[in-house]
Amino acid sequence: MGSPVLSNRSNGQPLLGITEPISLGGPTDYDVIKTRELEKYLQDAGLYESQEEAVSREEVLGRLDQIVKIWVKAISRAKGINEQLVQEANAKIFTFGSYRLGVHGPGADIDALCVAPRYASREEDFFSELQNMLSEMPEVTELHPVPDAHVPVMGFKFNGLSIDLLYAKLSLWVVPEDLDVSQDSILQNADEQTVRSLNGCRVTDQILHLVPNIQTFRMALRCVRFWAKRRGVYSNVSGFLGGINMALLVARICQLYPNALPNMLVSRFFWVYTQWRWPNPVMLCNIEEGSLGLQVWDPRKYPKDGYHLMPIITPAYPCMNSSYNVSSSTLRIMSEEFQRGSEICEAMEATKADWDTLFEPYPFFEAYKNYLQIDISAENADDLRKWKGWVESRLRQLTLKIERHTCGMLQCHPHPGDFPDKSRPFHRSYFMGLQRKQGVPVNEGEQFDIRLTVKEFKHSVNVYNLWEPGMEIHVSHVKRRTLPTFVFPGGVRPSRPTKVTWDSKQSSELKVSGQSQEKFHEGRAVACETDDEKKRKRADSELDDNLRISKSVASLPSSSRELHDDRTISAASSCSIKQADSEANVIEGQNGEKSDLNFPEEISSEKSEINGSGRGYVQVNPIHAASDMSNSKEAEKLAIEKIMSGPYDAHQAFSEEPDELEDDIEYKNQVKGNGGDRKSSLDSLNLKAIVATEPVISSEEMIRSAHLRSGGGLDELEPAELTAPLVSGTPEPVPQRKSLIRFNFTTFAQAADKTS
Repeated sequence: MGSPVLSNRSNGQPLLGITEPISLGGPTDYDVIKTRELEKYLQDAGLYESQEEAVSREEVLGRLDQIVKIWVKAISRAKGINEQLVQEANAKIFTFGSYRLGVHGPGADIDALCVAPRYASREEDFFSELQNMLSEMPEVTELHPVPDAHVPVMGFKFNGLSIDLLYAKLSLWVVPEDLDVSQDSILQNADEQTVRSLNGCRVTDQILHLVPNIQTFRMALRCVRFWAKRRGVYSNVSGFLGGINMALLVARICQLYPNALPNMLVSRFFWVYTQWRWPNPVMLCNIEEGSLGLQVWDPRKYPKDGYHLMPIITPAYPCMNSSYNVSSSTLRIMSEEFQRGSEICEAMEATKADWDTLFEPYPFFEAYKNYLQIDISAENADDLRKWKGWVESRLRQLTLKIERHTCGMLQCHPHPGDFPDKSRPFHRSYFMGLQRKQGVPVNEGEQFDIRLTVKEFKHSVNVYNLWEPGMEIHVSHVKRRTLPTFVFPGGVRPSRPTKVTWDSKQSSELKVSGQSQEKFHEGRAVACETDDEKKRKRADSELDDNLRISKSVASLPSSSRELHDDRTISAASSCSIKQADSEANVIEGQNGEKSDLNFPEEISSEKSEINGSGRGYVQVNPIHAASDMSNSKEAEKLAIEKIMSGPYDAHQAFSEEPDELEDDIEYKNQVKGNGGDRKSSLDSLNLKAIVATEPVISSEEMIRSAHLRSGGGLDELEPAELTAPLVSGTPEPVPQRKSLIRFNFTTFAQAADKTS
């Protein structure tokens, strides 16, 4: 690991980080007051566990440490090791993640690592002997081993406390009780799974060593984690950021403002990452090659690293990118949320907002007009748990495939959680918002055809090695007004929102700020109003026809509905922009209201309206008491530019990730190896066989043309199930084209709000 200590000193303490701090200024009276408010807010929000729960965690970890010590002595004796080594045999439990960082909340999982000597194998001893020991204990429930995962893990509950236990087999014959896992020598002769398992502990320890003040770091991180969960951007598996990513981002802000209180750290968190030019990496220390020959993140040497859009580099050797799951869509969403947070922190300094405003939940099911719904089900709870974990790990593939096959013009917003339907046992639903890329004009007759994209995704999911009968996945299109009620609190669909939120307020201000332009084009807009109403009526008529088709399909008997399993899906914009003329646009907002606004195309979308006017951060309190406000802001910007002028400044992420295509090939090869004993055999996964009877372009042609189709002005969007029947032999007949549900996306977007 590179040295993080700089020569300058503040208050006698060494400065940490790979660059000079942006500011050494201390807190103002305002920062002290706002930090006290923040601490009280986090406490009232229930983010701190009780003393009783803290003691219970310590007891469980102590008990688990005793269990692994008994286990390692038992297996050493069973392997015929001499009695002296049996007596010295030892294993240890280390913690990492949120618990080790000290930012966990009530009921949070504990990430733990079991470290054992060289003769204790992962397969036979950890995932067999230790697993059997735990399964026989009454205090252990929901034992779920995942030995084939990228990082093998054994999940279970111990006295009701959830634990994810990883395993590391060291090259040592005896594990000392005072073992320091932060030393690079511990990786000597370790296999890849052990290196990855040790990485969690090593990274967590390094973060705590690389922040100037652990207490301020912890409060700022609690705040940012809570904000991310409320705003729907906390999920590594969905392509957003997880706990370790958030910790690294906050730790870097602590290095840049070493004397700041949590209030200022939170404000600077949003401001700095609003200014950040991704894919410039965030690093807490310099990257060094190390002496063990392990690969470290470096896009100059490894082309694969060049595809990472938002690199956040771990500080422990071997340094890796912890945020490789981020896609262009999720990066866009997070950038908008950074901007929103920065604006709110600015407004708080002007007493125009409070902490409640920052933590307002993101209105996911109000933000889009069109969604993809992914339903999964299984025969029992154990199968659902396995199936759920597998599908969640693959959902990112669907986002990436849609982005790649539409050249990034169709954007996905995955919801980071799942929703149970209480009327259906062993069932979960996932949702993705869909919208056209901002600034892309709506051309009449243009379509985004993602039918084959959905098929490819489902096929890759259905080759799950642990697949069992009853494990099913269905993908369907739903409109905002037809979302299932179980996604809403209490299972009740709310009326149109009446509460004034920061987002709606910013949307209103955006409209007010455009009044002068609106008046300028008032004559033109009014002239177009009559024609616009006529087109709206035609759209309503088309929508009614499509709904009748939908109802007729739903009314078919089950045997007939099976013919519709190989249905189609096309998706386009949830952004309902209609050109009034060459200068003025009719923009429909979140509440279906419209106003004639003369705004450039890049902000003429529903998403832009929701997220404000895109103003930059203005610092009210100067960093240094004698500094001018504008000079301070410019100085900070220059400092950030200097930070991003390091050795990776020339790094530019590529537009798509070839690994996803390699994954598809790997899954197809797995299918070939499975033979015909599975429902999802090779014959049933042959895309050409399934699609041959469809009068549409082939998969290869579709990818070359980025799934863009024109002519006829109709999109084939399907509110019902899209699953192609997975059976061996001859593919089932495909329904006639006339029975497909079609929508013109431009007119559909306008009609959707009117009918809802």
